[in-house]
Amino acid sequence: MNMARTFKTLDDMGDIHGKRVLVREDLNVPMADGAVTDGTRLRATVATVGELADKGAIVLVLAHFGRPKGQRNPEMSLAMVVKPYSAVLGRPVRFIDWDGADAAVATLQPGDIAVLENTRFFAGEEKNDPALVADIAKLGDLYVNDAFSAAHRAHASTEGLAHVLPAFAGRAMEAELDALDKALGNPEHPVAAVVGGAKVSSKLDVLKHLVTKVDHLIIGGGMANTFLAARGVDVGKSLCEHDLVGTAEEIFTAAEGANCTIHLPYDVVVSKEFAPNPPSLRTCNVHEVAADEMILDVGPSAVEALADVLKTCKTLVWNGPLGAFETPPFDAATVALAKTAAALTVGGSLVSVAGGGDTVAALNQAGAGDDFTFVSTAGGAFLEWMEGKELPGVAALAR
Repeated sequence: MNMARTFKTLDDMGDIHGKRVLVREDLNVPMADGAVTDGTRLRATVATVGELADKGAIVLVLAHFGRPKGQRNPEMSLAMVVKPYSAVLGRPVRFIDWDGADAAVATLQPGDIAVLENTRFFAGEEKNDPALVADIAKLGDLYVNDAFSAAHRAHASTEGLAHVLPAFAGRAMEAELDALDKALGNPEHPVAAVVGGAKVSSKLDVLKHLVTKVDHLIIGGGMANTFLAARGVDVGKSLCEHDLVGTAEEIFTAAEGANCTIHLPYDVVVSKEFAPNPPSLRTCNVHEVAADEMILDVGPSAVEALADVLKTCKTLVWNGPLGAFETPPFDAATVALAKTAAALTVGGSLVSVAGGGDTVAALNQAGAGDDFTFVSTAGGAFLEWMEGKELPGVAALAR
């Protein structure tokens, strides 16, 4: 799992003045009425693209946008992203269509930046077609992968190019891999993992992998109900995958064998209806959930106990909220524990790494995201990493 230093970074590139560098970035940003509604992904590219341009490289940015399924679709053209991207970079950015790309690239000067059209307009991109890889490779001298969020896909622009051109990790990719290595590759123990979310079924592989890696596994969200049910707790009409109770038992057994403590809430916040601030809201012991009630958050006493667990740990990996955080007041546990983790990180006693879409939103809602050691915006790639899977885009960089 230790990917941290088996790949080359921008520091290993040598003199790149006048060299054409193909840089895979993630520019797949949400847009409305021609404007970018969240520029997080664009900002994440600035360090790499800016550094390469400053060193006199001809920077050719590769990215996908939407799911055009190998067809040219003007509504998914990266041409729309060029103007907002130029504003984020604070530098001019050219747009290059695939038709006549050779001639267009030939007109670029050292320090110039261009965005090439959507790589997924080619049917061969998602198939990792060697012919397409060869065609794109002709445009460049070197390859940089800076898109961890797409690293779990073995596509032409994320994996294929790394085999035919000298390949390097960009600054965002390097930071991500270093953080992940500190979190699960070679972490300082004790290690805690917070895993939340609605369903055990979507996180099964994560849980099975984590019990072998961490000292404390904190389970929240709807998935905690399935584990509570496996422990004989009547969870009322809570979201619960009763067909997975046997699997939960297996995870308890595996954890015991690996000296991993699983933490489940012993007090919970319940309601008869799932709505903002419902009148039937109450906090009770897990054994007191009525047949017509559902568990919607971890209770305050349990959160306090979990905060005490984090105080004994050196490393924390976090994926998923503890409760139904989009609906108040069921964000209380997530916010409280995130604030504890943030304070411990700022105090220097904890390395905290978090990832996944819901997680980023929940931490930002708690105002704690900026204080974590590292927050990954990658969804699928972060999950597959937590499952212990090899990510093709990362493996291809290993030399």
